[in-house]
Amino acid sequence: MIQKLLFILALAFTATSCQFTETMVMNEDGSGTMTVELNLNEMMAFGGDAMKDSTQMKMDTIVYMKQFLEEKKDSISKLSAKEQEKLKKLENFNIHMKMDSETSEMIYDISTQFKNVSEANDILSGLEQAGDLMPDPDSNTEIKKEEDSPEVIGVNYSFKKGVFKRDAYIKDEKMHQQQVDSMKQAEAFMGSSNYTLNYTFPKKIKKVSNPEATFSDDKKTVRVQASFIAYFKNPDLLDLEVELEK
Repeated sequence: MIQKLLFILALAFTATSCQFTETMVMNEDGSGTMTVELNLNEMMAFGGDAMKDSTQMKMDTIVYMKQFLEEKKDSISKLSAKEQEKLKKLENFNIHMKMDSETSEMIYDISTQFKNVSEANDILSGLEQAGDLMPDPDSNTEIKKEEDSPEVIGVNYSFKKGVFKRDAYIKDEKMHQQQVDSMKQAEAFMGSSNYTLNYTFPKKIKKVSNPEATFSDDKKTVRVQASFIAYFKNPDLLDLEVELEK
């Protein structure tokens, strides 16, 4: 879904960008929160008066997936076992969408609370799937099986003995290359689209593996950024190892 969305946006809104931000806040016991946000404010602003004149859009919706999947269980039961398993992985996530044409806001995010950061491993695949699950405010549509949108990039998170690791990887090399090739004509329009990591830890950071990382004044938050296109081509760009002070 992400790849298709970015491709369409690049063609329709040249010279605009969308920003991805992955935010984590970790507690002393290793629990915490993880959020991945897609910010499309620039796209909304670029639409300007034309967008405002065509339709007034305003919504601020949170979907609690565990509740949503329970409400739609009859529809879900009609899907294949594979599709049901994919949806089951989303039950601990919440989806938020905010859109306001008057203030040129359009923000879409998925978040989860975790006891161990490895519980957030499915958050990116959740972001890819969640777009098809956002309820239409004007209908009560059943969940239907959409055309498969292969998950080509995954991320493993871990935190052991004061060391946090983020390891991105390609799930399907052949499909990944096909998607990279299909995005080539969009690259020129998306030079300012970035993927940013913002991670906050309970202790000061001793060292990080990425030499481009920047830090907050209290040395508890690390920030790393890469071009989205570059990251999609090579997920290792945002691999990160963070060692905390004891």
